[in-house]
Amino acid sequence: MLETTPASTNFCSVCAHEWRVEHEPVAAEPRAPSPEPRYRSIDDLIAKTGVRRDELAALAAIGALNAFGYDRRGALWQIERAARPSGELFVETAADEAPPANRQRSALRSMTTLERVKADYDGMGLTIGPHPMTMCRGRLAERGVQRAIDLPAGRSGRRVQVAGAVITRQRPGTAKGFVFLSLEDETGIANVIVTPGLFTRRRWMLVAEPVLLVEGILQIQDGVVSVRAMRVEPLPRLAHVVPSHDFG
Repeated sequence: MLETTPASTNFCSVCAHEWRVEHEPVAAEPRAPSPEPRYRSIDDLIAKTGVRRDELAALAAIGALNAFGYDRRGALWQIERAARPSGELFVETAADEAPPANRQRSALRSMTTLERVKADYDGMGLTIGPHPMTMCRGRLAERGVQRAIDLPAGRSGRRVQVAGAVITRQRPGTAKGFVFLSLEDETGIANVIVTPGLFTRRRWMLVAEPVLLVEGILQIQDGVVSVRAMRVEPLPRLAHVVPSHDFG
């Protein structure tokens, strides 16, 4: 849909700015004058393209309509007004007629970071905002759980804890019952080796739970870093469950 809907023209720059402002302010750089916008408002977009309401809602949810001066939730409200222009709830107000910079000051509550991440994944299957594991990193750090990026600097043979969304489960026929997991966090991928005995005892958890915490022994050999699991536990589901590639 993003390839065929003209409204997506400004998506990348607008959404990148939205996330960057909140998480990592960047010094302004000189820019060439912006070209004249193709669409001046949501109503103008509808009139010129005939885009469907469900398509507009999807674009609004991922921030693709922010260029019109609304945040995501404000854009969703404006779609309802444009789609059903009659009735007291959708009567034009002074706020609707205000310059774009003032439209953000509506009574609508803006989406939280978690809601925006979920909307990004639901609409596009990815996000340029924070990885969902970032939301629970503080609690994990208090428990001594390491990030994937920290593992190569560790000492082989040491007991460690890692956590992440399970993106791959493999059980090669030549592996004598061993199962291999890939856990994704906000810094990268942690490779986990599950012994046949542990897999038998925790089979349902290892197969069905989308987010896991693993405690085990760090193994670093010939540049390959992995954790030999000794204990596993499920973690609360993230804003979005990343589909895993299992036993392919």
